[in-house]
Amino acid sequence: MSALRTSQAEEGVLVVNFTDAKILDEAKIQAIGKELMECVGNASDGKLLLDFTGVAFLSSAMIGKLVLVNKKCKSADIKVKFCNISDNVMEVFKITRLHKVFDIQKDSEKALKSFDKKGWFGG
Repeated sequence: MSALRTSQAEEGVLVVNFTDAKILDEAKIQAIGKELMECVGNASDGKLLLDFTGVAFLSSAMIGKLVLVNKKCKSADIKVKFCNISDNVMEVFKITRLHKVFDIQKDSEKALKSFDKKGWFGG
């Protein structure tokens, strides 16, 4: 069974939802990492939203996968955003200073709207 659910938002954003509350198992993390990389390739409009609704815990190995996804998106000129981060996960992002690296939005509505804002990349 897939650990991710994907859907296409009206704005052309590929939305990825995680199906597990705790992402700790090494085999599961490898599978999620592989699926996430496929999602990067499927973000045809250059917009990817990782929605963490319901995710309470991430292992350090999973955080490593998120860093790799973020790097791959940057190199492929894909805007990636994170939303609906639990307090526990946000605390880990802050400790590791990744909250400064990842584009984190409060919820999916704000995240989807933020894709439309013209940034210094020209849009």
